[in-house]
Amino acid sequence: MYQFDVVTLFPEMFEAVTESGVTGRARERRLFELVLWNPRDFATNSYRTVDDRPYGGGPGMVMMVEPLEKALTAARQRQESAGAKRTHVIYLSPQGKLLKHERVMELAALPGVVLLAGRYEGVDERLVSRAVDEEISIGDYVLSGGELAAMVVMDCIVRQLPGTLGDAESASQDSFVSGLLDCPHYTRPEAYGEAAVPPVLLSGNHSEIARWRLKQALGRTWQRRPDLLEQRALSAEERALLDEYKKELQGV
Repeated sequence: MYQFDVVTLFPEMFEAVTESGVTGRARERRLFELVLWNPRDFATNSYRTVDDRPYGGGPGMVMMVEPLEKALTAARQRQESAGAKRTHVIYLSPQGKLLKHERVMELAALPGVVLLAGRYEGVDERLVSRAVDEEISIGDYVLSGGELAAMVVMDCIVRQLPGTLGDAESASQDSFVSGLLDCPHYTRPEAYGEAAVPPVLLSGNHSEIARWRLKQALGRTWQRRPDLLEQRALSAEERALLDEYKKELQGV
């Protein structure tokens, strides 16, 4: 069973993961376990203080080292007692490395992760150097806290756990798995207004359908995320399909 421990000031937010959709069903099947740790429970005063003004001045507050480190230590110890030989702590941070599919697959191969969801202006840097193994960002923007980012990481990992998805091929055909965006998808009715389902998808010819889907994935990636193509060595077949897509787009 995959182990998630999350250090957060707002544990109630994680009902979105535990009670709904794919992740909710995966938890019911005991594919993963989630334990939430509130750093206020590790505060040293009666006010349960976990933040203070930043040294050097400036706006906002900074989360303090001690309550967070105690919470992370408790999370590590719990994972070790659950059988994890080595724990891995991730701080969700705009300064982190951008999360990509390849990293998701590596994280899914671990026995579990400890996720630190920060708030305010961030956490004391000494905590990062003392107790964090990795910083991850989910995009070049700022959230009010790390909880949503932590849930994104959890959802990405849970999708990769065997038994989570009803169709074992669903995860392998998602966008980014092959370095491309996904192809367009269609379902009933065959015609909606003036738009019809592409005839090849109704043909029953599986090789032609696979060829069409690859061409569309290449074309969509070229149009929307050309940076992905720059990172991917296209085969001769893929280059030919992309050229064909471009000619069709130009009406040639």
